[in-house]
Amino acid sequence: MNIHEYQAKKLLAKHGVAVQAGFPARSVAGAVEAMQKLPGPLYIVKAQIHAGGRGAGRFAHDPGGKGGVRLSRSRDEVRTSAQAMLGKTLITKQTGPEGRMVRRLLIADGVDIQQEYYCAILLDRAAARAAFIVSPEGGMDIEEVAEKNPDAITRITVDPATGFMPFHARVLCQSLSLTGHTAKSAAKFFCGLYNTFVSADASIVEVNPMVVTDTGEVLALDAKVSLDENGLTRHPDIAAMRDEHEEEERERLAHAHDLAYVALDGNIGCMVNGAGLAMATMDIIKLHGGAPANFLDVGGGANASKVTAAFKIILSDPAVKGILVNIFGGIMRCNIIAEGIVAAAKEVALSVPLVVRLEGTNVEQGKEILAKSGLPITPADNLEDAARKIVFATHQAQAA
Repeated sequence: MNIHEYQAKKLLAKHGVAVQAGFPARSVAGAVEAMQKLPGPLYIVKAQIHAGGRGAGRFAHDPGGKGGVRLSRSRDEVRTSAQAMLGKTLITKQTGPEGRMVRRLLIADGVDIQQEYYCAILLDRAAARAAFIVSPEGGMDIEEVAEKNPDAITRITVDPATGFMPFHARVLCQSLSLTGHTAKSAAKFFCGLYNTFVSADASIVEVNPMVVTDTGEVLALDAKVSLDENGLTRHPDIAAMRDEHEEEERERLAHAHDLAYVALDGNIGCMVNGAGLAMATMDIIKLHGGAPANFLDVGGGANASKVTAAFKIILSDPAVKGILVNIFGGIMRCNIIAEGIVAAAKEVALSVPLVVRLEGTNVEQGKEILAKSGLPITPADNLEDAARKIVFATHQAQAA
C-alpha cells in the first residue's frame, strides 16, 4: 500500500527523522490556513498523488504551464497555486497519459538547501536484509544515476539480528562525504529511517532529496513509503491512511473482496489460486504466444461469491478477450470452485472464451459440474493444454 508524502513524513517524524515542516490541505481555504501556520516567507505547494515526478509533471488543462510543485511567497500566490491544482488532473512520467486527479495538497515551509542527496531503504530479498541505498546525486531518478554513474551509488545491508549500528552510519556518511555536525545529524536521520522501515512493515522508504540545510542539519524534503499489505493488520493507524481514490478501480474492488489483483496490458484474464501458480500461469500463456491481462490470486479459501467477484473484476477490463481459470484444489475443493465459476458465468453473462483447468480435491465432481452447466466452458487436462486452448480461442475471438 502506498501513502501520500505528508503521511510518509508523519511516520518518519514519529521515529525521529527531521522532515520539512508542512500541513496537508484539501481545499483552497485549507491551503491558506496551512500557510499561516508556517513561518515563511517561502512556501511550497505540493500536489499529493501516488506518483513521482510531480514537479516536472504538467496538468491536463494547462500542458504548457507549471507542474505539481510550486513556490509561493504570499497568501495570494498560495491561493492561486491551490486553485490551479485541486480538482485538476496531473500527468507525470509515472501516472501514464491518463494522469491522476489532485484531491490533496501539502503546504510546506521553504528550506535553505546547501546540498541534495538520495537515500532509500528497501528489502534485499537475496540477502534477506534491509538495504540502504544512498547517492550524492539527489533530486534525480536513481535509475538514471545507476545507468549513467553507478559508482555514485553506495549500497549496504543491515543484519536484522543487530539492527542499525553506528558503523552503518559511518559508512553511509563517508560515502556521502558528510562530516562533523552534519554527520551526527545524518546518523540520527539514517537510524530513524531504519526504525520506520522495520516498525511499519515497509517495503520501501525513500527520501529524494535528503538535504543538508544552511545550518548543517539533515532533513527529508520529500518522502515515499510503501507498506507491505500483509503487515497492515498490525498497523490499523497506517491502514487508515489508504486513499482509495489513488487506486485503480479494479484493484480497489479486488482489495474489498480480499483478492490479490494487478492489472497488466494483455488480453487474457487469469484467475488462479496461489501466487506461485498465478506466476506460472502467466508465464506459460506468454510461452504459447498470449499475453496475460492481469495477475489475480483468489487465495486458498475462495468461495462462490469470491469467484463471482473475481470474474466481474476480470471482465470489467475491456481489453480481456478470454479467461483462463487455473485451480489446484488443496485446501480449496474443486467442486466449490466449479459451482462458483458456473454461478459467475451466468451472472455476468459471459461473452468471451473460458478455459478451465481443475486439479486436486474433488476434481471429478468439479469437472462434472462444469460439463452439466450448459455453458460454453472449455475444459483442459493440464496447464499446458489450458494455455494452448485459451491462446487459440482468444486469437479466434479477436479475428472474428
